[in-house]
Amino acid sequence: MANHKSALKRIRQSEVRRIRNKYYYKSARSAVKVLRNEEDKTAASEQLPKVIALLGKLAKKNIIHKNKAANLTSKLTKHVNGLA
Repeated sequence: MANHKSALKRIRQSEVRRIRNKYYYKSARSAVKVLRNEEDKTAASEQLPKVIALLGKLAKKNIIHKNKAANLTSKLTKHVNGLA
């Protein structure tokens, strides 16, 4: 166990951040899944900017890698554009 006050504080902070990051990541995955399963082009077009913004924020906070965010953005955009 940690002996210093600063180490104890660091443990508390990292636990809070871990839970918060897990929540953000899971909510982003759910949003991507909902968008992928969308069949209506107008509804998908409305959701796309929100999901792209969410992925960009996660990449900026280093919760996901920036290339992963770019790849997901590209694939989702192609999916929405391909809907009839």
